[in-house]
Amino acid sequence: MPSIPATMRQVRFNGAGGPEVIGIETVPVPRPGPNQVLVEVVAAGVNRPDCQQRAGKYPPPPGATEVPGLEIAGRVVAVGEGVTALREGQEVCALTISGGYAEYCVADAALCLPKPGPLSLVEAAGLPENYWTVWTNVFERGRLRQGERFLVHGGSSGIGSTAIQLAKQFGATVYATAGSAEKCAFCESLGADHAINYREADFAAEVKRLTDGQGLDVILDMVGAAYLERNLKSLALEGRLVIIAFLQGFLAENVNLTPVMIRRLTVTGSTLRPRTVAQKAAIAEGLRREVWPLLEAGTVKPVIHATFPLEEARAAHALMESSAHLGKIMLLTGK
Repeated sequence: MPSIPATMRQVRFNGAGGPEVIGIETVPVPRPGPNQVLVEVVAAGVNRPDCQQRAGKYPPPPGATEVPGLEIAGRVVAVGEGVTALREGQEVCALTISGGYAEYCVADAALCLPKPGPLSLVEAAGLPENYWTVWTNVFERGRLRQGERFLVHGGSSGIGSTAIQLAKQFGATVYATAGSAEKCAFCESLGADHAINYREADFAAEVKRLTDGQGLDVILDMVGAAYLERNLKSLALEGRLVIIAFLQGFLAENVNLTPVMIRRLTVTGSTLRPRTVAQKAAIAEGLRREVWPLLEAGTVKPVIHATFPLEEARAAHALMESSAHLGKIMLLTGK
């Protein structure tokens, strides 16, 4: 292994605001603690929570640094005390609580998974945040099963493109919403059976038509309050609504909750970042068992829309907030 340098480049937010507050600084390379590894980062994924943190709306949880970045891929260059399952030189992707926008990042060993063979390290860096999120919310909380009907809002996003592929592989009929004909075609190219342009049609009316009035078994929602009533209307008997973000508000007023009682619906949700390492490690084991074989076989894969050098993180955030992307946006360190 090459020697570890004394310093590295990383992204820093200079206060709360738009992409203009993003800067680059040089700092000492961190060292892994017990049960941790140090990863030489090749690529880091850009995610909505990074933008929310930059805007001052999503502060890091206790124990996290102020440096953004929730997912990385690269090479293990040092292992901490107690780490036996990983070795120096191993190529991994990792879910991180912070610090991914950097040339080196400390990661919990339990939250590292081996790079799937067919994928590049850039592609592998697009796995953790989206695949952890989709697995725990769609398949654990949402209990999606073969033969059921599943809808994901924002089907052209990183979360959406992941959810479409996995739901299809596990035998669901897949519906997606997106905001243009191009994005709808993208969703269908990933396996969506039906893609609904929400700018041209009411998705609840389309769901009713497409399902012959039967409704959906599981909905994965990132919109929040603005979609709550229509989501409830769209669920079938014993349907499950899983909320993972509030892009259009978290306070819903004058919502008719009758369907929850009449059709015995479940409304749930979760966040990933504040969970304990043990809780996230349990999700990792589910992914290793159920999803990694699909990645190794090339059956599913992250879709990379654009890559930017670390120094162009401002442009990456601007693209994320434009919602013009199809799939993942990645930062590259040049390693």
